[in-house]
Amino acid sequence: MINNLLASFAASDKMSDDGEMASVMGFSGFGKKARTFDLDAIFEQTRRTAIERSQRITFCFDLQLCFVFFSFRKQESESSSDSGSDSDSESELIGPPLPPQYTAQDDDEHVRLPRLPGNAAHSDEDDDDEGETQDDDDDDDDNPVKKIPDTHEITLQHGTKTVSALALDPSGARLVTGGYDYDVRFWDFAGMDQALQAFRSLQPCECHQIKSLQYSNTGDVILVVSGNAQAKVLDRDGFNVMECVKGDQYIVDMAKTKGHTAMLNSGCWHPKIKEEFMTCSNDGTVRTWDLSSEKKHKSVFKPRSFQGKKVIPTCCTYSRDGKLIAAGCQDGTIQIWDRNLSVHTKFHCRQAHIPGSDTSCLSFSYDGMTLASRGGDDTLKMWDIRNFRNPVNVATGLTNYFTMTDCCFSPDDKLLVTGTSVKKDEGNGKLVFFERASFQKVYEIEVTNASVVRCLWHPKLNQIMVGTGNGLSKVYYDPVKSHRGAKLCVVKSQRKERQAETLTQDYIITPHALPMFREARQRSTRKQLEKDRLDPKKSHKPEPPVSGPGRGGRVAAHGGTLSSFIVKNIALDKTDDSNPRQAILRHAKEASENPYWVAPAYTQ
Repeated sequence: MINNLLASFAASDKMSDDGEMASVMGFSGFGKKARTFDLDAIFEQTRRTAIERSQRITFCFDLQLCFVFFSFRKQESESSSDSGSDSDSESELIGPPLPPQYTAQDDDEHVRLPRLPGNAAHSDEDDDDEGETQDDDDDDDDNPVKKIPDTHEITLQHGTKTVSALALDPSGARLVTGGYDYDVRFWDFAGMDQALQAFRSLQPCECHQIKSLQYSNTGDVILVVSGNAQAKVLDRDGFNVMECVKGDQYIVDMAKTKGHTAMLNSGCWHPKIKEEFMTCSNDGTVRTWDLSSEKKHKSVFKPRSFQGKKVIPTCCTYSRDGKLIAAGCQDGTIQIWDRNLSVHTKFHCRQAHIPGSDTSCLSFSYDGMTLASRGGDDTLKMWDIRNFRNPVNVATGLTNYFTMTDCCFSPDDKLLVTGTSVKKDEGNGKLVFFERASFQKVYEIEVTNASVVRCLWHPKLNQIMVGTGNGLSKVYYDPVKSHRGAKLCVVKSQRKERQAETLTQDYIITPHALPMFREARQRSTRKQLEKDRLDPKKSHKPEPPVSGPGRGGRVAAHGGTLSSFIVKNIALDKTDDSNPRQAILRHAKEASENPYWVAPAYTQ
């Protein structure tokens, strides 16, 4: 509106100026007359439009308020009639009556609010469709099997030996794998294409098998637990940040040494404190460490058997809130300590698994009340830490040949996942899913013809990572239910490798040569290329191969050299030697007519 007013004022000023100029110069005008505007009419029309629009919006808003009020009154009256109140109070209406076009809807089961102008039309069919889709969503919510993302998969080739460690950062951008071949490989989903190549491979612990890998809760460092006594911490690009100190092997009391003295078995980060991590070892201790002090451990937990003897912890983990430390031991026990009290256990189950079998994994549920243990006795057990004497559920027949076979909970806490082991050429390793409530096997995935060692279900990506015994790392995902991760790299076409075509010329240094023979020192490659381009000899186009009648004195029939003439006319036979029998019988008639080379030799 303001722009229109300014335009009209400018036009009127221009008209007066044009009229004065025309009278001075002595002619009638400058051509077409400027347009005039009735400002009063414009202001009046604008005022009416604004009043009508505000009245329409106010009416719709008042109408919605009325319907909300009457629907509330109707529900109140129904509840009062159910409780046995008088019917006279129900008939009383408070407030203005309904508009005539909406009185018919008062008897419906549910009162609908009118839609404001500009909203999409809404019909009964749309309500039915929404109800059906909502029912379908409810079915999906009730059935956790439909949430398993296994419609698609990609395979990452780590190597040829067992993938014994697997870790994803909290954001799900990078995957790191470690194996029995001592290698640690880094995979970046956003940077990979369909070739699925790792962007970095290194051996951080030299000739020691990688036992465990885990990103910190901030994702900036990685804990590497290998077969030696010293755990390492790497940054996101694989550079060394910290190495734990090794303890004194000649001290009997393990609490007096500064670090582990035997092979490590497992390790993990604290879920809340980003500088703290934990390791367990064959020296019979579980130690916590601080990232800022690498010279000494933070605290020591010593698992003990029923007789008070030292036992070896094979796996360890923190609870979800970081207040509890759990360890599975070789004598079949599961021992849980309070993180701040390292002497006596808070929970202790002495017959969790068969003694002598290595408990390969402990995993807390997301609600923190349930603990799952994967035993070396081919079982998977679920425990309630509030009643830790007997397992809540037990699943048997799950073959386990590895001391690091995983088990984990689904992101919605309704499923429990683990892998099974197989011997070579005796079947396929499987990923088995159990329902947490009933502990029934509800689903399984045949992964490959080798053992399934590591499994990881990332809550943010909703993708399942699997490490196998034949060097493969598989990622299962669903294009609809999963997010990012493997979906980023499968859509990128494989980049073609460019062949480097460079022509290098060695620079020969001759310090005592005469100036006419001395080669000028090369300052820059670009300047040298520009110089060579101006040189007629160096920039001369080479002679193309001879074709047709010939050019430049060279004959196309047999080339310009003796060797090319011999090759074209003597050495190359025009006959077809594809059938050797026909090639030999080609000389039969000549040999029978003139048996000079065969008959005289045998006659004499």
